[in-house]
Amino acid sequence: MDRFDAMQAFARVVETGSFTKAAETLHMSKTTVTQLVQQLEARLRVRLLNRTTRQVNVTADGAAYYERVLQLLADMDDAETSLSVAAASPRGRLRVDVPSPFAHTILIPALPDFYARYPDIQLDMGVSDRIVDLINENVDCVVRGGALKDQSLIARHVGDLRLRVFAAPSYLERWGTPAHPKALEDSPHRIVGFLWSRTGKPLPYAMHRGDERVTVHGRHALAVDDGNAYLAAGLAGLGVMWLPDYMSAAHESSGALVPLFEDWRLDSMPMFIAYPPSRHVSAKLRVFIDWIVALMAVHAPLDLP
Repeated sequence: MDRFDAMQAFARVVETGSFTKAAETLHMSKTTVTQLVQQLEARLRVRLLNRTTRQVNVTADGAAYYERVLQLLADMDDAETSLSVAAASPRGRLRVDVPSPFAHTILIPALPDFYARYPDIQLDMGVSDRIVDLINENVDCVVRGGALKDQSLIARHVGDLRLRVFAAPSYLERWGTPAHPKALEDSPHRIVGFLWSRTGKPLPYAMHRGDERVTVHGRHALAVDDGNAYLAAGLAGLGVMWLPDYMSAAHESSGALVPLFEDWRLDSMPMFIAYPPSRHVSAKLRVFIDWIVALMAVHAPLDLP
């Protein structure tokens, strides 16, 4: 029995609550994971997990052992990455999930710089705007916009997106230019709705001009749950949109989008990079986080007080 593999298998079963899910994230068979845990229990002469046909629960001894295993695995990773070669050149597989417009417009175009610095890091990148279960899906970190609802995650505030309001010329030609944000509540005007994964429905936008403040819900004929689809709908003239600068800049310059309500302001949208508290910040994850921070400093710097 390889004790490292056995401890890793046990920790993953605890985190996912399932031998099947643990096997999938470790790229092992369920039989192998089961045997590793059984061999570990036999060596320790203690039951670590209670198994039923429906669920797997950690025992009291198993919970205590799990905390020690996490530290041991972290120490082993530190020992490897503390070597001069490994520290100078982090390596290995890193699983991340990022919003689709951010990936398309900012992250992927900048990746040649990342790989020039860290050629031995393999990125497995999920591109989505959905809620990601970092533990069960074995994801190292996510980049997300807006307030994070999962308080169990460790989150680093990496940037602030300045939002503005836009419409396509075809929309304005058909429906006219709204003179006030509240006009978006009335026919014939429409917004493009964005379905936030946390709520499954569009959220209102708070706007202010001097002492005047309004909350705009808008009326939509189309709502989508993907940032690139949201932008495409607005460019097609299907409604008014709220966009960060990095998504709107090129289309505003080309005339494909027209800014609205320029004397109104919206609160910036914070951007976070988040990871589970049980996930050791390895050298490869640390350099990726630092690289994202530097990238956001260029494209969406933090709003300083």
